[in-house]
Amino acid sequence: MLRRVIGNVAVRRQIQRALSSKSGGSGKTSDVSAAVDSMLLRSLKEHYLEVSKMTPPPKVTPPSPFEIVKGSLEGTGAVLKKSVGNEEISLFVMRLAHGGGDDDEEDDGINQLFLHVAVSKPNQAESLHFLCGLYPDALGIHSVSMRPKLEDLELSDDPARYTGPSFEELDEKMRDIFHSFLEERGVNESLFPFLQAWLYVKDHRNLLRWFKSVGTYVHENPSAENA
Repeated sequence: MLRRVIGNVAVRRQIQRALSSKSGGSGKTSDVSAAVDSMLLRSLKEHYLEVSKMTPPPKVTPPSPFEIVKGSLEGTGAVLKKSVGNEEISLFVMRLAHGGGDDDEEDDGINQLFLHVAVSKPNQAESLHFLCGLYPDALGIHSVSMRPKLEDLELSDDPARYTGPSFEELDEKMRDIFHSFLEERGVNESLFPFLQAWLYVKDHRNLLRWFKSVGTYVHENPSAENA
Protein backbone atom coordinates (compact mmCIF):
# COMPACT_ATOMS: atom_id res chain seq x y z
CA MET A 1 0.00 0.00 0.00
CA LEU A 2 2.41 2.71 1.17
CA ARG A 3 5.27 1.09 -0.75
CA ARG A 4 3.33 1.55 -3.99
CA VAL A 5 4.11 5.24 -4.05
CA ILE A 6 7.89 4.72 -3.80
CA GLY A 7 10.38 3.48 -6.39
CA ASN A 8 8.26 4.07 -9.49
CA VAL A 9 10.36 2.97 -12.49
CA ALA A 10 8.32 5.13 -14.88
CA VAL A 11 9.23 8.25 -12.91
CA ARG A 12 12.93 7.38 -13.03
CA ARG A 13 12.74 6.92 -16.80
CA GLN A 14 10.95 10.25 -17.19
CA ILE A 15 13.77 12.00 -15.30
CA GLN A 16 16.41 10.25 -17.42
CA ARG A 17 14.66 11.37 -20.63
CA ALA A 18 14.46 14.96 -19.36
CA LEU A 19 18.17 14.94 -18.49
CA SER A 20 19.08 13.47 -21.87
CA SER A 21 17.08 16.04 -23.80
CA LYS A 22 18.63 18.90 -21.83
CA SER A 23 22.18 17.63 -22.09
CA GLY A 24 21.72 16.94 -25.80
CA GLY A 25 20.93 20.59 -26.52
CA SER A 26 22.44 23.83 -25.43
CA GLY A 27 20.85 23.76 -21.98
CA LYS A 28 22.94 24.93 -19.10
CA THR A 29 23.55 22.85 -15.99
CA SER A 30 21.32 25.27 -14.07
CA ASP A 31 18.45 24.57 -16.52
CA VAL A 32 18.84 20.81 -15.99
CA SER A 33 18.93 21.27 -12.21
CA ALA A 34 15.84 23.47 -12.25
CA ALA A 35 14.00 20.93 -14.41
CA VAL A 36 14.85 18.08 -12.04
CA ASP A 37 13.80 20.18 -9.02
CA SER A 38 10.49 20.96 -10.70
CA MET A 39 9.84 17.30 -11.52
CA LEU A 40 10.78 16.25 -8.00
CA LEU A 41 8.47 18.80 -6.41
CA ARG A 42 5.61 17.77 -8.68
CA SER A 43 6.19 14.08 -7.89
CA LEU A 44 6.40 14.72 -4.14
CA LYS A 45 3.13 16.66 -4.25
CA GLU A 46 1.35 13.94 -6.26
CA HIS A 47 2.49 11.22 -3.88
CA TYR A 48 1.63 13.33 -0.83
CA LEU A 49 -1.92 13.77 -2.15
CA GLU A 50 -2.20 10.07 -3.00
CA VAL A 51 -1.09 8.96 0.46
CA SER A 52 -3.27 11.57 2.20
CA LYS A 53 -6.36 10.05 0.51
CA MET A 54 -5.66 6.51 1.72
CA THR A 55 -8.42 5.07 3.87
CA PRO A 56 -7.18 4.49 7.43
CA PRO A 57 -7.83 1.14 9.11
CA PRO A 58 -10.87 0.83 11.39
CA LYS A 59 -10.25 2.22 14.86
CA VAL A 60 -9.04 -0.50 17.24
CA THR A 61 -8.72 -0.21 21.00
CA PRO A 62 -5.97 -2.03 22.92
CA PRO A 63 -6.91 -4.91 25.22
CA SER A 64 -7.83 -3.63 28.67
CA PRO A 65 -6.20 -2.55 30.96
CA PHE A 66 -3.40 -1.47 28.59
CA GLU A 67 -3.45 2.27 27.92
CA ILE A 68 -2.02 4.16 24.93
CA VAL A 69 0.97 6.30 25.87
CA LYS A 70 0.28 9.93 24.99
CA GLY A 71 2.46 11.13 22.10
CA SER A 72 3.61 7.64 21.17
CA LEU A 73 2.87 8.20 17.46
CA GLU A 74 5.41 11.00 17.37
CA GLY A 75 8.38 9.26 19.02
CA THR A 76 10.15 5.95 19.65
CA GLY A 77 8.99 5.38 23.20
CA ALA A 78 6.49 2.91 24.61
CA VAL A 79 3.17 2.50 22.79
CA LEU A 80 1.19 0.83 25.57
CA LYS A 81 1.59 0.65 29.34
CA LYS A 82 -0.22 -0.87 32.27
CA SER A 83 0.43 -1.52 35.95
CA VAL A 84 0.05 -4.90 37.61
CA GLY A 85 0.64 -4.77 41.36
CA ASN A 86 4.09 -3.23 41.79
CA GLU A 87 5.05 -3.88 38.16
CA GLU A 88 4.79 -1.60 35.16
CA ILE A 89 4.51 -3.31 31.77
CA SER A 90 5.70 -1.21 28.82
CA LEU A 91 5.32 -2.30 25.20
CA PHE A 92 7.48 -0.97 22.36
CA VAL A 93 6.77 -2.07 18.79
CA MET A 94 8.31 -1.90 15.34
CA ARG A 95 7.97 -3.69 12.02
CA LEU A 96 9.70 -7.00 11.59
CA ALA A 97 12.04 -6.36 8.65
CA HIS A 98 11.21 -8.30 5.49
CA GLY A 99 13.87 -10.84 4.76
CA GLY A 100 13.68 -11.24 1.00
CA GLY A 101 13.24 -9.19 -2.12
CA ASP A 102 9.78 -10.60 -2.78
CA ASP A 103 7.67 -7.60 -3.65
CA ASP A 104 4.46 -9.51 -3.47
CA GLU A 105 2.39 -6.69 -2.06
CA GLU A 106 -0.04 -8.40 0.10
CA ASP A 107 -1.28 -4.87 0.27
CA ASP A 108 1.79 -4.02 2.24
CA GLY A 109 0.15 -5.80 5.14
CA ILE A 110 1.91 -5.68 8.49
CA ASN A 111 1.65 -9.33 9.46
CA GLN A 112 4.60 -9.68 11.81
CA LEU A 113 5.93 -7.29 14.43
CA PHE A 114 8.86 -6.94 16.78
CA LEU A 115 7.50 -6.47 20.27
CA HIS A 116 9.77 -5.26 23.09
CA VAL A 117 8.28 -5.92 26.52
CA ALA A 118 9.80 -4.22 29.57
CA VAL A 119 8.63 -5.36 33.02
CA SER A 120 9.91 -2.89 35.61
CA LYS A 121 9.54 -2.29 39.34
CA PRO A 122 9.82 1.09 41.08
CA ASN A 123 12.74 0.15 43.33
CA GLN A 124 14.81 -1.54 40.61
CA ALA A 125 17.29 0.17 38.24
CA GLU A 126 16.86 -2.58 35.63
CA SER A 127 13.85 -4.17 34.02
CA LEU A 128 13.16 -7.66 32.72
CA HIS A 129 13.19 -7.27 28.97
CA PHE A 130 11.63 -9.60 26.39
CA LEU A 131 12.23 -9.34 22.66
CA CYS A 132 9.34 -11.08 20.90
CA GLY A 133 7.91 -11.76 17.48
CA LEU A 134 4.19 -10.95 17.42
CA TYR A 135 1.88 -12.48 14.83
CA PRO A 136 -1.92 -12.50 14.33
CA ASP A 137 -2.18 -15.91 16.01
CA ALA A 138 0.95 -16.28 18.15
CA LEU A 139 3.69 -14.64 20.16
CA GLY A 140 7.22 -16.04 20.18
CA ILE A 141 10.01 -15.02 22.54
CA HIS A 142 13.45 -14.43 20.97
CA SER A 143 15.37 -13.33 24.04
CA VAL A 144 15.08 -12.49 27.74
CA SER A 145 17.52 -10.12 29.43
CA MET A 146 17.99 -7.66 32.26
CA ARG A 147 18.49 -4.11 30.99
CA PRO A 148 18.39 -0.54 32.27
CA LYS A 149 14.85 0.81 32.18
CA LEU A 150 13.87 1.81 28.64
CA GLU A 151 12.64 5.25 27.61
CA ASP A 152 12.76 4.51 23.89
CA LEU A 153 13.97 1.83 21.48
CA GLU A 154 17.67 2.63 21.84
CA LEU A 155 18.87 -0.92 22.44
CA SER A 156 22.60 -0.59 21.77
CA ASP A 157 24.43 -3.08 23.97
CA ASP A 158 27.79 -2.91 25.62
CA PRO A 159 29.48 -5.87 23.86
CA ALA A 160 31.14 -6.83 27.15
CA ARG A 161 27.84 -6.96 29.00
CA TYR A 162 26.29 -10.40 29.45
CA THR A 163 22.58 -10.22 28.67
CA GLY A 164 21.69 -13.86 29.15
CA PRO A 165 21.64 -17.10 27.16
CA SER A 166 19.95 -17.53 23.82
CA PHE A 167 16.29 -18.28 24.47
CA GLU A 168 16.61 -21.49 22.46
CA GLU A 169 19.36 -22.67 24.81
CA LEU A 170 16.90 -22.76 27.72
CA ASP A 171 15.13 -26.04 28.35
CA GLU A 172 11.58 -26.41 27.12
CA LYS A 173 10.04 -26.18 30.58
CA MET A 174 11.70 -22.80 31.31
CA ARG A 175 10.72 -21.47 27.88
CA ASP A 176 7.11 -22.45 28.55
CA ILE A 177 7.20 -20.72 31.95
CA PHE A 178 8.49 -17.50 30.39
CA HIS A 179 5.63 -17.63 27.88
CA SER A 180 3.21 -18.12 30.79
CA PHE A 181 4.86 -15.18 32.59
CA LEU A 182 3.94 -12.90 29.68
CA GLU A 183 0.52 -14.48 29.19
CA GLU A 184 -0.36 -13.79 32.83
CA ARG A 185 0.41 -10.12 32.17
CA GLY A 186 -1.80 -9.96 29.08
CA VAL A 187 1.07 -9.99 26.60
CA ASN A 188 -0.11 -12.26 23.80
CA GLU A 189 -1.49 -12.28 20.25
CA SER A 190 -4.60 -10.32 21.35
CA LEU A 191 -2.38 -7.21 21.11
CA PHE A 192 -1.78 -7.72 17.40
CA PRO A 193 -4.87 -5.98 15.89
CA PHE A 194 -4.27 -2.76 17.83
CA LEU A 195 -0.50 -2.65 17.25
CA GLN A 196 -0.95 -3.45 13.56
CA ALA A 197 -3.39 -0.54 13.14
CA TRP A 198 -1.18 1.73 15.26
CA LEU A 199 1.87 1.03 13.08
CA TYR A 200 -0.15 1.67 9.93
CA VAL A 201 -1.13 5.11 11.24
CA LYS A 202 2.46 5.85 12.33
CA ASP A 203 3.87 4.80 8.92
CA HIS A 204 1.23 6.93 7.20
CA ARG A 205 2.10 10.01 9.27
CA ASN A 206 5.83 9.51 8.83
CA LEU A 207 5.49 9.18 5.06
CA LEU A 208 3.37 12.34 4.77
CA ARG A 209 5.86 14.20 6.95
CA TRP A 210 8.74 12.95 4.77
CA PHE A 211 7.12 14.06 1.50
CA LYS A 212 6.39 17.47 3.02
CA SER A 213 9.84 18.04 4.56
CA VAL A 214 11.73 16.98 1.41
CA GLY A 215 9.46 19.17 -0.73
CA THR A 216 10.00 22.15 1.57
CA TYR A 217 13.77 21.65 1.47
CA VAL A 218 13.93 21.43 -2.34
CA HIS A 219 11.59 24.41 -2.75
CA GLU A 220 13.61 26.60 -0.37
CA ASN A 221 17.03 25.41 -1.60
CA PRO A 222 16.73 25.11 -5.39
CA SER A 223 19.71 23.50 -7.11
CA ALA A 224 19.86 26.32 -9.66
CA GLU A 225 20.93 28.76 -6.94
CA ASN A 226 24.08 26.74 -6.37
CA ALA A 227 24.88 26.11 -10.02
